[in-house]
Amino acid sequence: MSMRPTDINIAGAVDLSALRAPAAPPPREAPLAPGENVLDVTEATFETEVLQRSMTVPVLVDFWAGWCGPCKQLSPVLEKLAAEGGGAWVLAKVDVDANQALAGQLQIQSIPTVLLALGGRLIQGFTGALPERDLRAFLEQVLAAAQEAGLPGPGGAAPDAEQAPPVPADPDLVAAEDAMAAGDYAAAVAAYDALLDRKPGDAEAVAGKAWAALLQRSADADPEAAIAAAEAAPDDVAAQTAAADAEVLTERIDDAISRLVELVRRSSGEDRDAARVHLLGLFDALDPEDPRIVTGRRALSNALF
Repeated sequence: MSMRPTDINIAGAVDLSALRAPAAPPPREAPLAPGENVLDVTEATFETEVLQRSMTVPVLVDFWAGWCGPCKQLSPVLEKLAAEGGGAWVLAKVDVDANQALAGQLQIQSIPTVLLALGGRLIQGFTGALPERDLRAFLEQVLAAAQEAGLPGPGGAAPDAEQAPPVPADPDLVAAEDAMAAGDYAAAVAAYDALLDRKPGDAEAVAGKAWAALLQRSADADPEAAIAAAEAAPDDVAAQTAAADAEVLTERIDDAISRLVELVRRSSGEDRDAARVHLLGLFDALDPEDPRIVTGRRALSNALF
């Protein structure tokens, strides 16, 4: 079960026996420039960019992957809040696929997982895509803990230095995120629809709605049974799209794309259009920068034309 912000345990440190935490504060660094409060961190830079930096300001470590749908919900919100924070805290992003040894050392068992680095120690944060409102509450606790720990703040400024007022969260986005956290995917779809009515084409809403719709369709499905049913009925569009959903949710994205591209290629009329639309919806739910999605879009275009 995902931890809520109120579950933060400042005394509960992650085992760092495989990592070397700094024994004393490093020389004071210049504050990061605007827009540099989000860092891509690797195994090689983890000690410097996370543990040592956390002697000055809190560092939230976001463990993510390109195929992870909930990561797509969480990471953009964390990045926005880091920009709003003006250097009061730093977001460090760790791609678990590219840094498997580090994820293993820290026993990251599901993603997204967020850990807090404070004073050279890693502390349990939360797992899952929390709504923005809860993330703000979590950050309030983090900054209060940093102040209690006597961290000097960015560039040596006091931890309670005045920050720019936060931008209010969009109410429809908050409603969608709350519904997602509660597992009410139908309500999440409705909230994203309301946001899209006001902001047509909003990338966050398009991706969020597509992922919520995928989870809603698959809530009671048995992935292996869905795939077996599709193998028995290769021209049944409903069976093939249900199998593709199951494959995406079990991280067999290449299989899902190939399945629907081939269905588009060999079908016609309404069946062909239904397969095409379904595949485009799966593309919306996934990371557009994922090479598999780029290749899949090209394959779909070739199948159509």
